[in-house]
Amino acid sequence: MCGRFTLTTPSEVIEARFRVRVDSEYLPRYNIAPTQPVLCVVARGGERAAENLRWGLVPSWAKDLKAGHTMINARAETVGERPAFRDALAKRRCLVLADGFYEWRGSRQSRTPVRFTLASGGVFAFAGLWDTWRSPEGVWVPTCTIITTTPDRLVESVHDRMPVILPVDAEDDWLQGGSGDIDRIRSLLVPFPAGSMTAGAVSNLVNSPLLDSPDCILPTATLF
Repeated sequence: MCGRFTLTTPSEVIEARFRVRVDSEYLPRYNIAPTQPVLCVVARGGERAAENLRWGLVPSWAKDLKAGHTMINARAETVGERPAFRDALAKRRCLVLADGFYEWRGSRQSRTPVRFTLASGGVFAFAGLWDTWRSPEGVWVPTCTIITTTPDRLVESVHDRMPVILPVDAEDDWLQGGSGDIDRIRSLLVPFPAGSMTAGAVSNLVNSPLLDSPDCILPTATLF
């Protein structure tokens, strides 16, 4: 499961890295939680566009937004079979932008948040899917989910799942590949190499989804 992540990278770096224009109201995020807007890259008419999508995919046929509460993640192993994700996998893939994600280790009584990042420290893309839901009032709500897979050796020490981080050279394939390329597209849904990642314990402030400040990613005295 991926239930919390960060995107603290300056907008100009994101724009250069992903070849998009980022809205002027963009702000760094240190504790992104489900149902909140997340910055994604989607393909519109063959061109890339940066858009804010609500985290928690709500299929177009869902009765209400509550459906998204249980669809913040899609399992790589079954994403092509589940009705909520099957059509999106074929037609509506996106890059969910991040520069770190959190998991917790330890018991419920004594849990330590751990932030995973690339060893290079750069921004990256989760493999995501998107859809648009129309409310009874006629309001269109774009939503997304993050695909998860089995963990690499680093994440495995903390959790039994990890988000799919796409290699840079696979991002275009993920965005632009046609529906006839599903087998090749699904082959991208694998763990990221542990040797290219790093991790460290961070402040317990991140435990609250209501807190979003640089203090959330401060390293703690506890070494990972």
